[in-house]
Amino acid sequence: MPRTVAPRTSRTPRQSRGNGAKSQPRAPERASRAPAAPKLYATKNDLPEKARVEVIGLLNQRLAEAIDLQTQCKQAHWNVKGPAFIALHKLFDDVNEDVEEYVDLIAERVVQLGGIAEGTVGAVEERSTLPDYPLALSNGGEHVAALSDALATFGRTMRIGIEEMNELEDAGSADTLTEISRGVDKWLWFVEAHQQS
Repeated sequence: MPRTVAPRTSRTPRQSRGNGAKSQPRAPERASRAPAAPKLYATKNDLPEKARVEVIGLLNQRLAEAIDLQTQCKQAHWNVKGPAFIALHKLFDDVNEDVEEYVDLIAERVVQLGGIAEGTVGAVEERSTLPDYPLALSNGGEHVAALSDALATFGRTMRIGIEEMNELEDAGSADTLTEISRGVDKWLWFVEAHQQS
């Protein structure tokens, strides 16, 4: 399976789900910068340097998606309304707490390998492949649908990441992403349960 880091900048603005409205207009694109060669810090980690460079790039892609997922959890938490408010408000916050831990796990793995964890808003906007979270949602069912979409997409990217790490023979990173994948599958189950009867 070929490994790629998917930039967002080449894509057109994404559509919101469900309500037919378009996503908010994006700010004008920043001036294009030539990508700098990745800086590696010295480490006695025995993964070959070439593999570490590739792993760091792929993990920074997953980091962007984890940060994006975390902000989507908070968007749902802050704005949910309706008869199931208290249950969903708490659930979305519980999901957020675990996703915050996933963000740290990925960022710390990047740094362990001698890289720089790239978790700025700009990096997230450029790299995340998660669907945009519709800003106009309010009722619980809409938030459940949108957050379950985000969790499912994130879970898929974690499984792709596991395969990529295995191909690069980085068992440590594969294990980290496996742990995250299991956690995301659990939260997807909890969130989707609110749509099932």
